Amino acid sequence: MNSLDQLSDQFINYLVVEKGLSKNTIAAYSRDLILYLEFLRTNNITNIARSDTTLVLKHLIELRDAGLGPRSRARHLVTLRGFYRFLVQEKILETNPAQMVDLPKAGQKLPDVLKVDDVLRLLDAPDPSKPLGARDSAMLELLYAAGLRVSELTGVRIADINLEACFVRVLGKGSKERVVPIGMAAKERIEAYLASARSALLKGRPSSHLFVTRLAKPMTRQGFWKLLKQYTLKAGISQKITPHTLRHSFATHLLERGADLRSVQVMLGHVDISTTQIYTHVAQERLKEVHTEYHPRG
Repeated sequence: MNSLDQLSDQFINYLVVEKGLSKNTIAAYSRDLILYLEFLRTNNITNIARSDTTLVLKHLIELRDAGLGPRSRARHLVTLRGFYRFLVQEKILETNPAQMVDLPKAGQKLPDVLKVDDVLRLLDAPDPSKPLGARDSAMLELLYAAGLRVSELTGVRIADINLEACFVRVLGKGSKERVVPIGMAAKERIEAYLASARSALLKGRPSSHLFVTRLAKPMTRQGFWKLLKQYTLKAGISQKITPHTLRHSFATHLLERGADLRSVQVMLGHVDISTTQIYTHVAQERLKEVHTEYHPRG
């Protein structure tokens, strides 16, 4: 029997090579496994064949007692199920002890979204007369127009944008590619950025990335996060927002205006439509607010 660390490494390598999962997902799996392997060693388990369902349950209870919420524990259990499923697949174990453990129950948390007026104020916050402002204006507009993840936004290359047809090609989770329409507003702001601002930032230096810094480096997720905070303050938005808030807002605003769920699923790059269905709840909540506010008997 291989050591616990060797088995963990084999599993992570399997996720990278054969499953093609994103870096963030791989990192989450790795963190969960490190915690679990430490737990096994603490319980004097050095042979994975000696682990069982009782141990998996004990581990989840310890995580709960340490303050880990239901969603985090559910994700942790998903990691353990996958790990043991891999070991069964590789003929290292005969059964999966985590398979019979139920996922922790969690209330459905609705994603935070911005009202349309707040989005418009945020999109107008950068100063497009300056190179950095033109870049930031184009980035914010594209993020909201196409409902991108921030990693997808910063990864967009010049070759991925088709301004004539108004679409962007992005590489999503698990290296899955999708094509998303971007609309006229995003097209115009990207065109304005490409007209002079991008070359002013590059100063003759080459880059295949659409959005670059003054050092001619690709914009990073962390860099964009800082910019978003600055523009949120400038726009006078008190609500705490993240880059994902604009993605949530994109989906919710589409559904509020009559888009069908399947189309939104495709644009977001969700494999399972159940992931997209959360936004229908947001739209329903918004309709309730409108009814309460404007109906004479609300």
